[in-house]
Amino acid sequence: MSSLIADSRPLALLALADGTVFRGRSIGAAASAVGEVVFNTAMTGYQEIATDPSYCGQIVCMTYPHIGNYGVNAADPEAARPWIEGLVVRALSPTASSHRAEQRLEEWFAATGVVGITGVDTRRLTRRLRTEGAVNGVLSSRDPDPARLREKAVALPSMAGLDLARHVTCERPYEWTEGWPADVGAPGRAPPARPLRVVALDFGIKRNILRALVAFGFAPTVVPATTPPEAILALEPDGVFVSNGPGDPAAVTYGVATLRALLGKVPIFGICLGHQLLALAAGGRTWKLKFGHRGANHPVLDHATGRVEITSQNHGFAVDPASLEGTGFVATHTNLNDMTNAGIACNERRAFAVQYHPEAAPGPHDAQHLFGRFRRLVEGEPATALTR
Repeated sequence: MSSLIADSRPLALLALADGTVFRGRSIGAAASAVGEVVFNTAMTGYQEIATDPSYCGQIVCMTYPHIGNYGVNAADPEAARPWIEGLVVRALSPTASSHRAEQRLEEWFAATGVVGITGVDTRRLTRRLRTEGAVNGVLSSRDPDPARLREKAVALPSMAGLDLARHVTCERPYEWTEGWPADVGAPGRAPPARPLRVVALDFGIKRNILRALVAFGFAPTVVPATTPPEAILALEPDGVFVSNGPGDPAAVTYGVATLRALLGKVPIFGICLGHQLLALAAGGRTWKLKFGHRGANHPVLDHATGRVEITSQNHGFAVDPASLEGTGFVATHTNLNDMTNAGIACNERRAFAVQYHPEAAPGPHDAQHLFGRFRRLVEGEPATALTR
């Protein structure tokens, strides 16, 4: 049934810069999209993925073959709008079979202007990206000319060197008060005597990160990525959170300078791009991965406990732990798929960060305790709590 429905849709093409062309059927908006083509190995969470600002500038291929079966709703987005440039799937479900569904995925895409394609051999595409590396591409349901689409893909700039955080950050500061629903899970710690003030630097922050901060006793004030350190300290925060976001961390020079000025003055916790920016502020280096880590099933080793946590990840750059030698920062976590760095900490300067997403949207809850670690740090417990 799904193939018959797919055949009635307009033709769509995905053309890569290397000349590879994938044909399928259009879902969503009748338009063209350009960006770096990447793959995500999560089985669920396509709505959270589509609205994650970290995917700005990217066309996402879902490796799980059946997408859209539980529809979309107003509760699950990680931002006010989708940020992916386009979505590539093997088979789009013709129905949304969930009591939470308010729309089908393709209806939501059409309403929000997102381009998608179904009927693609996503295994072939993923193997190509895994072997050759991430590549720029053009996804179109308007232009049927593969050669013209390839020319556009070739002309696109590399993700390396791009500062995309400026495109996704908030325009002005705002307060966030929404926490997790009561049935999602409790942090297992009594609430503080007063909400702990935390300034969240928005390089592309996800809503579920803010919900997690609230659930663990924080009162977040979200500020634009370009907010200077003096303005942050003027808010008298108990701690500073550094968010996820898109693009090349080395290009976000203003964020690096801000964190360098804040280090040692206030407790700091970073996630994903925030992890990379903190490493750069400490004097380290970052580098572009061949095809990145994107999915809800990445194993990470905690050096202090020896435990392996299954984590949600979404990043295309990594920290070089050797470059942090002599900075006071040490490696605390390692990605067991390719042994890249997945966490750093500095007890003296009261700062730590991880390369993955403990807020679990989408993904497992294994690393949720890191928000509790941040709270312990802010409350003044011994700095060694960072590596316990």
